[in-house]
Amino acid sequence: MATEAKTKKRGIVTSLAELFSPVFPELKKKLALATISQTPIEFIEKAIINAAYLSVALLVLTGLFFILQSPPISLLWLIPLELVYFFALFYYLMFYPDLVLTRRQRELDYEVVFAGRQIVIALKSGMPLFDTIVGASAGYGEVSKEFSKIADKVVLGIPITQAIREEAQSNPSKYFVRILMQIANSLSSGADVGNSLEVVLEQISKEQMISLKAYSQKLTPIVMFFMVFGIIVPSLGVVLATAVFSAISGGASSGLTSSALVPVFFVIALIQFLFLGLIESSRPKYII
Repeated sequence: MATEAKTKKRGIVTSLAELFSPVFPELKKKLALATISQTPIEFIEKAIINAAYLSVALLVLTGLFFILQSPPISLLWLIPLELVYFFALFYYLMFYPDLVLTRRQRELDYEVVFAGRQIVIALKSGMPLFDTIVGASAGYGEVSKEFSKIADKVVLGIPITQAIREEAQSNPSKYFVRILMQIANSLSSGADVGNSLEVVLEQISKEQMISLKAYSQKLTPIVMFFMVFGIIVPSLGVVLATAVFSAISGGASSGLTSSALVPVFFVIALIQFLFLGLIESSRPKYII
């Protein structure tokens, strides 16, 4: 009986996952680029289950908060809140592949120029291309892992040009893809790989420098926006609201109480967290 109940429950979750899957048509591609070894249905099932557990936990905390209020807030409000919590958490969890994809892209972009320059130096010194790829398979983080995959495919008998193109198709870094495609195109056309790759690396270095300058120009208005809406407005707003409610209530307990300031505190903390996350996520990280 327990096994049948478990199978039935999983069947319901699977049906919900199949219902939600058309809403995320790019999920399969994102999972592949983020190197997440799950099918779209399996990932959506996991997101549904986690969202259900987290929404119930939030609902319990919200119910306790409602009960502790004076007078207590009706628990009937928990019914629409459960739906809000579930869908909000579900869509938040569905952004996880985008987060992994962005982090992987940033890690690849971090040392891609230095790894490419090592390959150029090795090629110009007379080393074969396969040996240069093996040499770049260590010491450059995520970039080395990608070169190691190419080397493993070549060892298994796949032509080096085909192995490079296959790796370029499943890579989220536009800079790394440009380097791989330049190597593959040079091999196909018979051009000098070292010289053509050096030109591409110079272009990538200039683009990364432009990106760093653009970030420095964008940082000043972001910081000012954060100072105004993350610090000044909340601080003055709380002081002004306290004064207004105290004046309206004539100092009675029906004014702005400490329990009412708790959600205000969490909202301010959330705003500051979002601003700091925005600043950190928009900062480019390169070794040029």
